[in-house]
Amino acid sequence: RDDVVWVRQTFDQGIAPGEKNYDFNIQQFSVTEERAEFVDFSEVYYRPEKAVITIPGSPIIDAKSFEDLRKANWGATIGTADLSYIENILGVKDVAVFNDVAGTFQALLAGQIDATCIELPTALFITFVQVPDAIISAVLPTDPNDLGHGLIFEKGSSIVGWINEGLEAIIADGVIADLTKEYLIGDESIQVISK
Repeated sequence: RDDVVWVRQTFDQGIAPGEKNYDFNIQQFSVTEERAEFVDFSEVYYRPEKAVITIPGSPIIDAKSFEDLRKANWGATIGTADLSYIENILGVKDVAVFNDVAGTFQALLAGQIDATCIELPTALFITFVQVPDAIISAVLPTDPNDLGHGLIFEKGSSIVGWINEGLEAIIADGVIADLTKEYLIGDESIQVISK
């Protein structure tokens, strides 16, 4: 532990091209071809489910199917996998698009939209810390187009192979599954919608 130096940086700084001030970075980075042009990725260690975020009294609070979910007015942040999921997986038409996450949640709280969709770990944080008036009304399947989360490294890093060996070992030992079950599962009474 004494040899570890922690550095802080934003998400955008982590994936920007060029030299890095870290050996590896772990910040819920989704593995994408576009990002792989600028950074190297580890093996995928986690594929998150999605969560429907709404407010009490929403018309989809008791939704049990994608068809039920399509009855709502949806919103999402421009350029996100969440927007793509709402349109392409849920089949929602006319999704309201906002410039940033804050704008999406302001619209939700103001009643301009009924719901949004985001990765479950992020949804847990947002509803517990940032927007406590919002609730998770349903958990949705993992995005089939999402390759999952990986650690990132400076392009050409020599330690990717070693880290992958470590990740493979803790995945095989069930460590990731245990951590997910302990920390990244919401209220078990929340509706799970699969189609």
